[in-house]
Amino acid sequence: MSSAVEQFTSNLNMGSFRKAEELKQRLWFTLFAIFIYRVGTYIPLPGIDKATWTKVFGGQEGGMLGMLNMFAGGAVERMSIFALALIPYISASIIMQLLSSMIPALEALKKEGGESGRKRLNQYTRYLTIIIAGFQALGLAISLEGVTAGAVIESGIFFRITTIITIVGGTMFLMWLGEQITSRGVGNGTSIIIFAGIVAGIPQALAATLDMGREGAVSNAVLLALVPFILCVIAFVVFMERAQRRVPVQYPKRMVGGNRMTGGENSHMPLKLNTTGVIPPIFASSLLMLPMTITGFSGGTTGDGPWSSFIDFLSRYFHHGHPVYMISYALLIVFFSFFYTALMFNPDDVAENLRKSGGFVPGTRPGKATGDYLDKILTRLTLIGALYLVAVCLLPELLRSQFGLSVFFGGTSLLICVSVPMDTVAQINSHLLAHQYEGLIKKQKLRGSRR
Repeated sequence: MSSAVEQFTSNLNMGSFRKAEELKQRLWFTLFAIFIYRVGTYIPLPGIDKATWTKVFGGQEGGMLGMLNMFAGGAVERMSIFALALIPYISASIIMQLLSSMIPALEALKKEGGESGRKRLNQYTRYLTIIIAGFQALGLAISLEGVTAGAVIESGIFFRITTIITIVGGTMFLMWLGEQITSRGVGNGTSIIIFAGIVAGIPQALAATLDMGREGAVSNAVLLALVPFILCVIAFVVFMERAQRRVPVQYPKRMVGGNRMTGGENSHMPLKLNTTGVIPPIFASSLLMLPMTITGFSGGTTGDGPWSSFIDFLSRYFHHGHPVYMISYALLIVFFSFFYTALMFNPDDVAENLRKSGGFVPGTRPGKATGDYLDKILTRLTLIGALYLVAVCLLPELLRSQFGLSVFFGGTSLLICVSVPMDTVAQINSHLLAHQYEGLIKKQKLRGSRR
């Protein structure tokens, strides 16, 4: 037994990592897929005047285009074939999740369909992605022709058709690439691609921040305090993402075979503090992009009338750094946090499944009382998690309004940059652990056969 323990501990070193050929192949495939994605962000969209578009983007970098460019890994700034990135796929996935919770047929397909049901839902998500990407690509082509005059070399129906085909094709290729990373690489493919795009913009953001300090737009004291502040915020996000409430669960002892007792185990039910992840900020950002899109496409206040007054109201209050914008952002995050948590976690169903398996929460009666108890805990956790998301997501707005730092530090990008590496490292550790157990089992079988 001692030799087996020594063998298991010795497998924890780097030599065991080098022997995990499957894991190395997965890592290399993930890196190669990221390389392909980054190359694609530099392939320009046909029919775009690059010099004119660069000037137009520079004038609107701090608004909606800058946010989209961050998630697209610089593809919007270069107006490449990956300009929409995985935004249509993310929107389609969220819509399908909501529909699966509201439409009985889709809910039954999700719960009882098994592997075939999951494949059908994935297929529906792909079809919806094509539709959303097509509409967004058409809107992009029209806006390039109308708002950004001179950015298109030759306007017309041919430019719109080629833009739709190219953008939709680029989005579908990224969706396929993400699925390949999930199945043949390490981590969630969609999250890895978004993470790679955000990280690729960090050097440029740091250079822009240093230039602001050199030009005197930001004091040196603010820049010096920014480094420890960023480290503290990252540590805080890591702590909150890993935080969970462990609800104790007990299983009674049972008599098996007339003379043997089994069961009597003490376990726990982990409830994460941030159950919804980055879904509420994405929903809130998507809704708040709508007024900014309307004001951007209208060109500001022009003429008189109700429409001009409405555009003037949107342009005056719904922009980054304004209190109305930040309050609306915070309220939407809190709303979607509770809304999405209610769709993902049903305390009554969990309590019923726990009762059927023979488990119970100490001090609480099984059934409805357990459901009410779990609902009370989940409501408090969701409130704390929503306030945490509000604080992180309003951080870049405060940095921009108070200190003039136009760096997208915080918000959804920070949550993704923290959660994706944590999940990827956890998957790598699971691969390593499985490999170590496999080697240990093989060695024990070999020793048993020798005896």
